[in-house]
Amino acid sequence: MMTKKRINTEETPKTEQISKKVYLKELKKLHGELVHLQRWVVHKGLRVCIIFEGRDGAGKGGAIKAITDRVSPRVFRVVALPTPSDREKSQMYMQRYIRHMPAAGEIVIFDRSWYNRAGVERVMGFCSDKEVERFLKDVPFLERAITDAGIILLKYWMEVSPDEQEKRLRDRVDDERKTWKLSPIDVKSFALWDQYTKARDEMFEMTDTAWGPWFVVNSDHKEKARLNLIRHILEQIPYKKLPPEEVKFPKRKISASKSKHKFKYIPEKF
Repeated sequence: MMTKKRINTEETPKTEQISKKVYLKELKKLHGELVHLQRWVVHKGLRVCIIFEGRDGAGKGGAIKAITDRVSPRVFRVVALPTPSDREKSQMYMQRYIRHMPAAGEIVIFDRSWYNRAGVERVMGFCSDKEVERFLKDVPFLERAITDAGIILLKYWMEVSPDEQEKRLRDRVDDERKTWKLSPIDVKSFALWDQYTKARDEMFEMTDTAWGPWFVVNSDHKEKARLNLIRHILEQIPYKKLPPEEVKFPKRKISASKSKHKFKYIPEKF
């Protein structure tokens, strides 16, 4: 009755990688379109909520960074909530997420969302089966209320293959720039692939609705995934390119006298 369709959860399709040159060229074009989208969202007072879910190492963070790299953080607001506090644990489960819903002229991006309950919390035993059952039953009604309020809701699942996930997680051990990404939960969940698959499929079955459908992104090739994802977002939010405002810089006078303050310049090592 609520389920729009069953999402195909077959093996991640294999695709060819693209060159760095092509990736950067296409990304530049898409960044320009995101700026046009940003102006339109502010102009029309739109409210957009984008959710990113997926296994550890699926590429959520990189995709979000690619989206937000050239836009204003005051319009594209990223929400990545930490472990709930004792006070938050005593609240209604959805309470700490709802407070981050977008206001007019905002695009809120959730780096993991309320679907933590259907994923990591469920698999790692951080909540009871009864709490999961209640969540899966209630969340379609909540999302219906969100969309009925006029908020554009987009839900993305980043789908990565077992081999690629292992490669990325091991890379976090060897690359000191990425060690912060590897949490104890990541290590514990590494052996629980099948449990996460089961949790994902039931989550799709219960929450893939006409008003809140799940879109799956093949993320084995990170660059292609980012391009496809940004293009899809642009297609889901109707926008128009507003005419650019004419900019005229005023005349200014620069004094020839030097500052009396002695600047403390940092050492130039490069």
